[in-house]
Amino acid sequence: MRDFIQILKRFIPPYKARLTKNILYNILHAIFGSMSFVILIPVLGILFRTESDVKELPEFAMNMTTLKNILYYYVTLGRDTIGPVTTLLVAGGFFALAALFKTGFSYMASYEIIFIRNGVVRDIRRMIYRKILSLPLPFFSEERKGDIISRMTGDVQEVENSIMNSLEMFFQNPILILIYLSTMIFMSWQLTLFVLVLLPVMGLLIGKVGKSLKKRSKEGQDKMGEILSNIEETLSGLRIIKAFNAEKKVDRSFSNLNEDYRRIMNKLMRRRSLAHPMSEFLGTIVVVIVVWFGGYLILRDSPIMEAQDFIAYIALFYSIINPAKQFSTALYSIQKGQAAMDRIDQILNAESTIKEPENPKPLKDFNRQIEYKHVNFAYRQDHLVLKDVTLTIPKGKTIALVGQSGSGKSTFVDLLPRFYDVVKGEITIDGINIKDTSTQNLRALMGNVNQDPILFNDTIFNNIAFGVETATPEEVERAAKIANAHDFIMQTEKGYQTNIGDRGGKLSGGQRQRLSIARAVLKNPPIMILDEATSALDTESEKLVQEALDNLMKNRTSIVVAHRLSTIRNADLICVFHEGEIVEQGRHEELLAQNGIYTKLYNMQNF
Repeated sequence: MRDFIQILKRFIPPYKARLTKNILYNILHAIFGSMSFVILIPVLGILFRTESDVKELPEFAMNMTTLKNILYYYVTLGRDTIGPVTTLLVAGGFFALAALFKTGFSYMASYEIIFIRNGVVRDIRRMIYRKILSLPLPFFSEERKGDIISRMTGDVQEVENSIMNSLEMFFQNPILILIYLSTMIFMSWQLTLFVLVLLPVMGLLIGKVGKSLKKRSKEGQDKMGEILSNIEETLSGLRIIKAFNAEKKVDRSFSNLNEDYRRIMNKLMRRRSLAHPMSEFLGTIVVVIVVWFGGYLILRDSPIMEAQDFIAYIALFYSIINPAKQFSTALYSIQKGQAAMDRIDQILNAESTIKEPENPKPLKDFNRQIEYKHVNFAYRQDHLVLKDVTLTIPKGKTIALVGQSGSGKSTFVDLLPRFYDVVKGEITIDGINIKDTSTQNLRALMGNVNQDPILFNDTIFNNIAFGVETATPEEVERAAKIANAHDFIMQTEKGYQTNIGDRGGKLSGGQRQRLSIARAVLKNPPIMILDEATSALDTESEKLVQEALDNLMKNRTSIVVAHRLSTIRNADLICVFHEGEIVEQGRHEELLAQNGIYTKLYNMQNF
């Protein structure tokens, strides 16, 4: 319950006004509900002549005897004036009016809680999505995408179904129970004291079953995360699965996960299903005991309650039983939802390793140079990927990075936009350490074209204009022409409004790459990072893409990661990486003259 209170403290404050109205309506609902039962007492007493007639209106006093006598007076007056049958009808009218107010306020309370419930679920989803956008890339290399999707979908849905569904019970039922109990105490404190001893015993027994729900629920949600990860990997790797005839293998893996989930959910649902019959049975036991004890109070020589009082008391008590059972059911649901919330909090509470400075230095333009000063970096503490790398990149120059796979080239360029932070040393732009400016300002200076072009399931126009809110059709078309993409775009069914499918699946590799180049052209950044942009293309596509890249790099500072040395012969400076260090640097002819690693790579490619 303490965890549930913490959830309310986190997410309810924006809805304080609606919560206040909900509580007010619930109080009025409970008051009119108890009034409808209290009306029964004098009606039953006078109409069935178990009480003496009251001919004079007593002075008002806040005690049970006086209030009963006032009601007895009006019922006696009505019976003598309009007859018992008509009086019964009038009393029924008051009873119906009280029920109208009761149900009306109940609806208004539910009306307010709907806004709170759906608003909180929306806020949780938005918080997770924004957190995912703010987390650095290292976080996602350690987490499975399917598990993250599971938390955004299944776990949020579980919070909605469990915790948010329990909000109404949590705010309504305690009020009902409190007001009904107060009325019962007013009617007979002895019998109510007896009830108050029994109800906690029932709650304790139900609570024992609920304790195991949270653990089982977390196991089930973790397993669902594994299932979604498996599905995501299967969809991404269908080509390889079919090529290697591995359908049976992946089917067996999925079936095992699916069966584990079934077993966990069976155990969970069995415990959850126990809540209703258990509370029903215990509630019946309590009613039997209360009826027995109430009968004892009435039938003894000096009764402390009259029969009609006891009937109204039992009606009130029955009205408490249902909220009490719903409250116990809500406690079950909260336990299950808390397990889902714990998994969501693992994302919401994740700390970003890329820290934004409290007072960021302005970095609006790039005027002089980029400097890597004695930079060291490691993905793991025991293995340096970059070792004491120092390099100056003047404005307007093209710097090419070559070397074997795993030598640190891509890591070198990933450090510049702060996808990762250096372990030692620093990177500066115009003398400003990139850690001292905001990542938004830093990345606004850069454009990226990667080996695997990342496109979205949207139109060609929106993919090119991605991140440039004010792009006009003329600007997008001009960028496409610079990227050698305009001709093939116009051959598609709807031109720039053609949808390219998931990850651009309706286009060829060269077409996708040219769209990503057009996107970078439209952004028009002063610094361009090209990470093996042509390595996965055929000869014809490479020629078109290389022309587009040459157009893109004109009058810009470019850092090019390349495997094909023919594409970077004209670079102003070529840096050769080997095991995390820059071991050679110079222009193409100078490096060939050194007869070192670059010459070896060049000769291998020429062969």
